[in-house]
This record gives sequence, C-alpha cells and structure tokens, in this order.
Amino acid sequence: MSFEPFSACTSILIGKAASVDGSVMIGRNEDSRAAWPKHFVVHPETVSANNQFVSKNNGFKMPLPNQADKYTATPEWTEKYGLFEEDGINGHGVAMSATESTYANDRVLAADPLIEAGIGEEAMVTVTLPYIKTAREGVKRLGAIISYYGTSETNGILFADKNEAWYMETGSGHQWVAQRIPDDGYAVVANQMAIQDVDFDAPEQFMWSAELRKFVADNHLNPNRNGFNFREIFGTNNQMDAYYNLPRVWYGQKMFDPSIEQAINSHTMPFIQRAEKLLAVEDAQAFLSSHYQETPYDPIGTGSDTDRKRFRPVSLASTQESHVLQMRPFEQPELSGIHWLAMGVAAQSVYVPFFAGITSTPEAYQLGQQNYSADSAYWVFKHAGVLVDAHYHQFNEELKTVQQELNQRFARSVTETTRRATHLSGIELTTLLTKESNQNAALALKKYRDLTADLITKATALSPLSYKQDLNL
Repeated sequence: MSFEPFSACTSILIGKAASVDGSVMIGRNEDSRAAWPKHFVVHPETVSANNQFVSKNNGFKMPLPNQADKYTATPEWTEKYGLFEEDGINGHGVAMSATESTYANDRVLAADPLIEAGIGEEAMVTVTLPYIKTAREGVKRLGAIISYYGTSETNGILFADKNEAWYMETGSGHQWVAQRIPDDGYAVVANQMAIQDVDFDAPEQFMWSAELRKFVADNHLNPNRNGFNFREIFGTNNQMDAYYNLPRVWYGQKMFDPSIEQAINSHTMPFIQRAEKLLAVEDAQAFLSSHYQETPYDPIGTGSDTDRKRFRPVSLASTQESHVLQMRPFEQPELSGIHWLAMGVAAQSVYVPFFAGITSTPEAYQLGQQNYSADSAYWVFKHAGVLVDAHYHQFNEELKTVQQELNQRFARSVTETTRRATHLSGIELTTLLTKESNQNAALALKKYRDLTADLITKATALSPLSYKQDLNL
C-alpha cells in the first residue's frame, strides 16, 4: 500500500532579469505533516553498472545511467514510504524542486488515468537530478520518463540553472507540458494547474509530451474555441481552488505587484507576472514565510475569527522544510548555486545558506526521527516554533530578533565567502564552501537553542496555575 503524503506545497520561480543580482531562483515549501522530519545530505558522484531504481512507495522501477552526478537533497527521516528527496543542486549547477501537488479534472483522468505504479513525487529528484546538465535537460528527461512509464500523480516540478528556470506540469497519466519562465518574469504556484496558453510554435519557451495535442483533440477536452490553455483543459475550478489555492497566488502577486487589483479567488490570475521592483532572495523567502500579513486573513493577525480562518496561508504548521535554490551568474557551479534551507515552518525558522559546492552537511542535519530529539536540526527549529505558538504575543518579537540577526549574518557571510572563493577551484574551493556553510548552520543551531532555553525559562511564569497574592490579606 502506498503512502499518501498529503502534500500541499507552495512554489515560486524568478527569472534572471527579474532579480537584483542576475540570479535565477526557484523555491518551495514542502508541506505534509506537522511532525515529519527531514534530513539534508550530499550524495557524492558515483559510477557503477546495472543501476536500477525501485520505489518503496508504489513499486515504480526503471534502469538508471551508470554515472550519477553529485547533488544535495532533503530526504525523509524514513525510507519506508519512499525517499522524497524533494530539492537539491547537482554538480553541473542544475537545481530541481519536486513537487507542487496539483489536481486534474475528471474528464482528463477518464481519458488518461493515473498509473498506480508510475513515477511519483518520492522518486522524481532521485531519478532526474543526478543525470542532467541543464534545466532544459531536466524537463526532457523527466518528460520522457512520464511519457513512457506514466505518473501516479499530477504535479508541478521546478528546474533552474544560472541561465533559465522552467516549470513543468503533469496533467494526466502520460501528458505533460513545461514553460520557461521569462527572464523578466516570476510565477507563484499553489496546488493547482498553473500554465495557461501554450504556444506550440515556440519550442524554446515550451515543451510538451509528444501526444499532447492529439490526446486533447481525440478526447474533445478543450473547452475553448481558440487556443490551448493547459490550465483550463487539464485543471480544476472549484471551491477548493477558491479557498485553498488561489488566495496564496493572490497574496504572492500582491506582494510583488501591489498596484494590481485582483479578486482574492480569481481563476484568471496570470501564471506569469512582472514584479514592480527587482526581486532578491529575501523576497522569495518572505513569500514562502508569509501568512497574509497586513490583511484580515492573517491567522495570527487582528481580523475577525471568520476571516483569520478563511484561507489557507503559504507558511503553516505542516511545512517540513522550505527552500530557495539560488543560481547566481558565476562560472563555477560550486559557487553559483546556494541551497537556502529552512527546516520546519518557514515563518518560524531561518534560511541557512549552503553553497552548492559543499561536500558534507552537519551531523545535526542528518538526524531526527518522528519523535522529538534534541540533536536533530529539524527538531531544533521546530521546538522554537512550538514554544512561540503557545505564547505568540509574548514570544514572537524575540523570535523575530533572532531571525533578523541571523539573516544579516548570513548575508554578510555569503558576500564575504563569494569574494574569497571567486578565484579558487578544486579542493580549495569546496573546502572553503563546506567550512563556511557548516559554520553558518552551526550558528543557526546555537542561536535557536539559546532562544529555546530562554523561552522555556520565561514560559515558567506563564502557567495558568500562577497566583499573585494580595499583600493586603
């Protein structure tokens, strides 16, 4: 029996001309369960014959190339239900994040049902990222796998290198499409089919399954008289979209294009937008950490009880980890890529920068099971969040102070390390990047452990059994 992860993620993609420093960025919150730890690892480059992938989730299997590139990944704490490696950057400077769970309509799935033993989220990074040299190659490889073996889910998949970002969607058992994010554009996605008009005369901007147009025509699936709108053909437009999905897209576009007026649950919000200002990595992180701040819908805001519970926020308690994969315009792939990783709930955690050239991760990032343990990075960040949740108004400012201090320290570290690393190569480069990345991680863990100790101490005075004696008695 396969494991249902109840994945409900939120994603962002940013083109290089839309960013302040020429970076291409992709990011996503991995949402599943409130207590479901993740690890962070580096897989070394390997060469071996007769490789085969076999899923522990649904039995999907396929042969693999003999040579696998080095890559970072965030696997589950257990392999019982599959790997779910989710996000990483490989040795050639390609980033991948998988997946954004989406939903196809009944008419499409009746014509091309999902394949029970097809590829699913838990396998996608593992069978794709180590074997590609560009983002475009990533779309082609995964697309070929889906067309041949079929997929067990409908999903969105993100790819990036230092030149371009791609968003790929699986719409049924074997059909898929991918769109290149314009260099001056960005996109936010929230658990629904997002790609709209597909231009089949622009192969540099779109890729698709070989039978896509024939499949749609033969099964009379296109509701429009003209054009080919993937979202409208394959997607849904229902109450779940209106309350669970669309408001997150609305808020992301409101953050980056505040002058645009849109209904909070409009189904016609564009997939691609152009931000009013250039976007930094901090903007991507702010979106993934957001919860409708400065609107009546903030769950921890001042709106009415009804409004505060009306829409699902971007950052929520079931986030396992959040990441922004930043691909900067440097020739060395080890230096170009930064795997910004926030363990646990993004709004309560902090994004630690790990350079793509790292050869190892701290031991704490490789530990942690379903029950709390103090030696696990996931649980260190999660623990602080749980304490803040219990006494939000008393403790939130203290959390913010720690986050701001670490954000500034990490920004300085990235700038200084980049300056020192620009003229390095080989083992000198990877040694420096590993050392600085792991020092940043150690600092984050120390600050959050100190925060937790302080919050526990202060919480002792907040017991409902506290009693203040009247001195006049």
